[in-house]
Amino acid sequence: MTIPAGSLLTAQDLCKAYGPTTALDGAEFSIHPGEVVAVMGPSGSGKSTLLHCLAGIVMPDSGSITYNGREVTAMGDAERSALRRSEFGFVFQFGQLVPELTCVENVALPLRLNGSSRKEAERTALAWMERLEVDDLRKKRPGEVSGGQGQRVAVARSLVTNPRVVFADEPTGALDSFNGERVMELLTDAARSANAAVVLVTHEARVAAYSDREIVVRDGKSRDMERVV
Repeated sequence: MTIPAGSLLTAQDLCKAYGPTTALDGAEFSIHPGEVVAVMGPSGSGKSTLLHCLAGIVMPDSGSITYNGREVTAMGDAERSALRRSEFGFVFQFGQLVPELTCVENVALPLRLNGSSRKEAERTALAWMERLEVDDLRKKRPGEVSGGQGQRVAVARSLVTNPRVVFADEPTGALDSFNGERVMELLTDAARSANAAVVLVTHEARVAAYSDREIVVRDGKSRDMERVV
């Protein structure tokens, strides 16, 4: 793979196995700042494993991952954790909001973990909630809001630290089509305006349609559809 000039996050020849099961078998990936790349493939194809490796959550057995000129695969646990707290954002299928916290406290949480004061963190969180059209939910807890609202709160939380890369793993998988499309509109618009890259794992074509480019993962191998002749 020739790494495209200006890439923010790249992976080359990634291999990962869980016991006798091969999850990745020479997978490759690249993304530019402000770009939305959809990672598609059938269930069990290795697309979520690819996302987890790119985000430094799981270490590949072999291959290399480079983020902003730094070798992620050479980092220790603490360095990768710091990277995830400060420069990466995450949106998961079921939001994974903390049920005991209010929505604004959930959005402010990454900033609080990074040392911001409560007042400053919640001020920034409210600005993002307004942008995601959920600022009226600031005092409600996750159990008191709808699935679509909760996922927009989760998107606000993923963007509150102004990350360089947002990892979205089936972000609309638990939503109906109307709420799913609204979440995707808000997520991609907000990320692009902040020049953040979005790695979007999905098996739905209507969700992938919000991306700039698609990479298909099958049997642990990746194929960039833009470069297929």
